[in-house]
Amino acid sequence: MPGFPDAAGVADWLLDEHRQRRPFAPFAARHAVASLEAAYDVQQHYVQETARLRRAPPAGYKIGLTSPPMQALCGIDHPVAGVVLADRVHPSGVRLRRHDHGRFGVEFELAVRLGRDLDTAGRPAGLDDVARAVDAVAPAMEIVDDRGCDYATLDVHSLVADNAWNAGVVLGAFRTDWPDLAAVEGCASADGVELGRGRGSDVLGHPFQPVAWLADHLARRGERLRAGQLVMTGSMVRTQFPDGPRRIQFDITGLGAVALELVD
Repeated sequence: MPGFPDAAGVADWLLDEHRQRRPFAPFAARHAVASLEAAYDVQQHYVQETARLRRAPPAGYKIGLTSPPMQALCGIDHPVAGVVLADRVHPSGVRLRRHDHGRFGVEFELAVRLGRDLDTAGRPAGLDDVARAVDAVAPAMEIVDDRGCDYATLDVHSLVADNAWNAGVVLGAFRTDWPDLAAVEGCASADGVELGRGRGSDVLGHPFQPVAWLADHLARRGERLRAGQLVMTGSMVRTQFPDGPRRIQFDITGLGAVALELVD
């Protein structure tokens, strides 16, 4: 069971914040969420209750803060994790409403699908372990809802407790063969206008590296990555916050494209 004694109470408060569509404000200090362990305990309760209310089981995980500048902003030297629910997994071409979110953000990523459990029997996971467990990869976008956060005040405990702001994922076609993922280039665009570019190596050196970190993180909490789960590996391109109807697309060399239609 989670170790933070008020995890369920803080999670219930957080659910109400979302129901009332209140803007995000740091809350960890106010609720005595004083460690990452406590923040993940709150997240666990928050996700479990959200899954129950939405009747949607977990489908996998998202990994955030995979760049040194974002880690430094939050005062840590490692990524963070959140849970992706099944009803928030969308196919490429999906139409999403901007006004269904506090502030609609998009991150541009590589998704992986596990073909087998990733269990290293207590030793740290490495890239080879991840490569053996992954059976397919796809271009993907993560929908994040920061609810208008003022990043100057952001703290990592509040971010983690709030499920790392995951509001869904959009998946392109999965491929069971793939090029060197550190070398692939991704290009994000809106209505055909380039928003930014990045490489697989921009995500901790290789997109499998965050998955190895996640496997170790879950092991410390008595969990593991399991066959069939998906993992969003972190954004290759700076997060974008589109301000109107747009067709958002992300192309990855050698892997294809993924797109969404954003409407008001």
